[in-house]
Amino acid sequence: MSYATAALATYTNMLATLDTLTSRASAHEKGEALLTARLADDMFPLHTQIRFTLDQVRIALNRLCSRDLTADESDIASFADAAARIAATQDMVADAYHATWPAADDMVDFDLPNGMAFAMQAHEYCRDWATPQLYFHLMSVYAILRMEGVPIGKIDYVGHMMKYLRQPAA
Repeated sequence: MSYATAALATYTNMLATLDTLTSRASAHEKGEALLTARLADDMFPLHTQIRFTLDQVRIALNRLCSRDLTADESDIASFADAAARIAATQDMVADAYHATWPAADDMVDFDLPNGMAFAMQAHEYCRDWATPQLYFHLMSVYAILRMEGVPIGKIDYVGHMMKYLRQPAA
């Protein structure tokens, strides 16, 4: 399996997870107030964690597929807004299956806003940067929602595993 195929499958699964989590949150009694919840004072709130999760996919597709996918840097204003942005990002992933990806050993150079600069091979970028960043922000979404009492569990995070279920556990 190519690194591109693995990355796109991961993006597809984790965007579905994000959609599930935000859908469950939208039905919670705290409603839109959840969007400002955070795990710690020095961490970003839920609305930013959702946006950053989506940005990780867009940024990776930009860097690896030479796409011009402009990130929406405005705050997520509602769970309906989150759902629309998730759907748009899912469409971007579906379209990227037809894109030309660089060879696994082609170099990817990028700078961070804090001035740090990195250079790594395309497959390393996926494995060591893009995928961990995606999981970090997605797990932050999950943790904030759990902390705020949204009734979610591990199956909501790994719901994509149900397609492999052979029989219910005893």
